[in-house]
Amino acid sequence: MNWDETPSEGADASDAAGTADADRLVGASADREDQAVEAALRPKDLDEFIGQEKVREQLDLVLRAARARGATADHVLLSGAPGLGKTTLSMIIAAEMGAPIRITSGPAIQHAGDLAAILSSLQEGEVLFLDEIHRMSRPAEEMLYMAMEDFRVDVIVGKGPGATAIPLELPPFTLVGATTRAGLLPPPLRDRFGFTAHMEFYEPAELERVVHRSASLLDVEIDTEGAAEIAGRSRGTPRIANRLLRRVRDYAQVKADGDITRDIAGAALAVYEVDARGLDRLDRAVLEALLKLFGGGPVGLSTLAVAVGEERETVEEVAEPFLVREGLLARTPRGRVATPAAWAHLGLTPPPRAPGGNGQADLFGA
Repeated sequence: MNWDETPSEGADASDAAGTADADRLVGASADREDQAVEAALRPKDLDEFIGQEKVREQLDLVLRAARARGATADHVLLSGAPGLGKTTLSMIIAAEMGAPIRITSGPAIQHAGDLAAILSSLQEGEVLFLDEIHRMSRPAEEMLYMAMEDFRVDVIVGKGPGATAIPLELPPFTLVGATTRAGLLPPPLRDRFGFTAHMEFYEPAELERVVHRSASLLDVEIDTEGAAEIAGRSRGTPRIANRLLRRVRDYAQVKADGDITRDIAGAALAVYEVDARGLDRLDRAVLEALLKLFGGGPVGLSTLAVAVGEERETVEEVAEPFLVREGLLARTPRGRVATPAAWAHLGLTPPPRAPGGNGQADLFGA
């Protein structure tokens, strides 16, 4: 491993990367505008929800069985990348069960008392949606174990030797936890969820349906090819598809007659620097530095970050995941390496000894 390949640590680095992601047109994190628009675009039931066929089918069985028993639904854990519909599904669960929903997040619960206050105010059957559940504090996490399993919490009154634990009974409720990093959840917490689902990235055809539905709700005229053009650049994520649709709508209203076609969508996204594979300025800057300055690698993460003028956490957590998923970049023990697809995408010819060139057989070659 290169000397500058130490893992990123600390909430500050993750928060900074999350902010950088939210500022990008193709970022999967939601900003205030996204949250406002998504509230109007969200499907209200499972039949209206597009994609995630297996998750929908399994979740439908869980909810139907709970309603037939007249009981609250099992606790649900939803994992997957941002923007795939975890919050939407939590609201659908509440709607399908005819129950109110309370929404909070792991970072907002820093003390066991914070969680106790929320749990003690829940109504019977209510759905508690806990986003970013992996970022909850450890004391609150341990309190949640008992609340999920026994519907009871012990409230500590006093300090030191005179402290007393007062048991507090809770009404039956359904916890819906959402996480982008399921591996960070401790096994005792994961085991207390009755149903666990992993959200997959969407196929282009599914995103076309998302774009058509959203366009209808936004009163925007769009043809099949225009929807396909937007879907193809949406990185498998409905949130990004809806954001690109809004920006293309703006372009169409100003530069054309308001209708969205393939040519209009392509021209609009060219203005916003989103290319045919969904790469934006940051993605291409990383690839161009890797190819043009370092001959395709291998190169260390910190060196690559300096070359593009970004923090290493931004490159590692914001740009790299999509580049790796698209097969344009690889992480190797010797550093970051461009693949043959990266050279082809930027229209460059690799030198003989570069990864993807004629002189190197594989990414780990000696």
